[in-house]
Amino acid sequence: MTNPRAEAAPVAELRELRVEVDGRPVVDGISLTVHPGRVTALVGPSGSGKTTTGRALLGEYPEGARVSGTVRTAGQAVGYVPQHPATALNPARRVGALLRDIARLRGGSRAESLERVREALRRAQLPDPDEVLRRYPHQLSGGQQQRVVLAQAFLLGASVLVADEPTTGQDAVTRQGIVAQLATVARDGIAVVLLSHDLDAVRLLADEVVLLRDGRVVDRGTPASVLSVLPHQTPPADPVARPRGAVRLETRGLTARHRTAHGPLTVLDDVGLSVAAGECLAVVGRSGSGKTTLGRCLAGLHATYRGEVVLDGTALARSLRSRRRPELAAVQYVFQDAKSAFDEYRPVLDQVARTAVRLRGTAKEEARRTAARVLADLGLPEETAARRPGGLSGGELQRAALARALLAEPKVLICDEITSGLDASTRNGILTLLAGLRRREGLSLVFITHDLAAAGALADRIAVLDGGRVVEEGTARELFEAPRHLVTKALLGAADAEEPHLDGQWAPDPRPA
Repeated sequence: MTNPRAEAAPVAELRELRVEVDGRPVVDGISLTVHPGRVTALVGPSGSGKTTTGRALLGEYPEGARVSGTVRTAGQAVGYVPQHPATALNPARRVGALLRDIARLRGGSRAESLERVREALRRAQLPDPDEVLRRYPHQLSGGQQQRVVLAQAFLLGASVLVADEPTTGQDAVTRQGIVAQLATVARDGIAVVLLSHDLDAVRLLADEVVLLRDGRVVDRGTPASVLSVLPHQTPPADPVARPRGAVRLETRGLTARHRTAHGPLTVLDDVGLSVAAGECLAVVGRSGSGKTTLGRCLAGLHATYRGEVVLDGTALARSLRSRRRPELAAVQYVFQDAKSAFDEYRPVLDQVARTAVRLRGTAKEEARRTAARVLADLGLPEETAARRPGGLSGGELQRAALARALLAEPKVLICDEITSGLDASTRNGILTLLAGLRRREGLSLVFITHDLAAAGALADRIAVLDGGRVVEEGTARELFEAPRHLVTKALLGAADAEEPHLDGQWAPDPRPA
């Protein structure tokens, strides 16, 4: 991307930034110059220091950190879109109330403030602002929450936007829209600092790429020069077709609703799906299509539904509070937002081990040894796992969340975007691990994902959701080679596209996940 503002005065600078936590350097001597109208991408493996560097531009650091070096933002407002946007939204307030408070900072009448809010939401690619304004954050999908946070940055008049994994966990169509939106933000003269594992998005957007490893800059330059040395996202080999076994988990007439200010909103409509022992069912669809609500119903985390969730022929209680201990262990859920799933005050290793103690009656020391082994298999050494959640990166916490679920020795594992926010090597390792678990141990997987390549490689069958309904279902080969539904064709077409559509002509589904 060539930008005529490349030589404009910088709006933010870091000079020899060093951040130490518990005597360990998380960031070690990083320098960075951010120019208006340009996209600077920070890439590197999980734990390399990307988020700590980006948040330094906001003057925010990990608790107890020792900081040296200089950070200059020339008095400019800095907006931040976090990897887990729910953490930036007050769960007790409607979106409209949150955004109107920000809009009023610029003065004007109530009507003018409301119109600024609507325009900010439209700029953030939410095509039905009034519907979004009426909802609470938990009634939005992760992608919709992310765009609300982006709207907050627009309302603040930010000159610098730090975007932490903005395309993580997004379907291919929505991902194109986000890439297009960030390109537009840069064209409007806002400096964008992009923290990402999505190398395709980096390749399309970045003017400069800075490669981090162990808190240091190891390379910088154009996307072509830096990205060529990084590993690609190669999922495991295609699963071998085999006869389907007995059904392990199924839904019968599942219809789920969210409560809104205007009455119940149907988000799943008569869904009937099943997964057999040792089988992987991938669930794909646009943001807001109902994927996460489906997973939460299976796990007993969303009890407002009609129909049945059946495990090995026995209907499960709607709420996990009413499920027996063996049933809780049998169906485990790994959240997309791993950070919010951990107690911030207790070591991660202890929280992972507690699953075996609580659900399987394992002795504490044995559970701790097993937890350390499983975490190490996922690339988290015991030294890292012994920290509290704030000392781990988002990708490291995702791996810890997977380890915690595996310690329950489940029959069914529901994975909600668990490869999002991971570098390519770690992603490939987790996919290979999941493939091995279902082959060796007969683990059934419900793989909720926007990663179509991973779905095609890992899954026996793929179900496509749209508007809360299953609009297409079949083997990976069938859906990839001969998609029938328009939504499937759109998702596959967007995933295969070489360039994003930069004209804003796209419309993600505004319904909650």
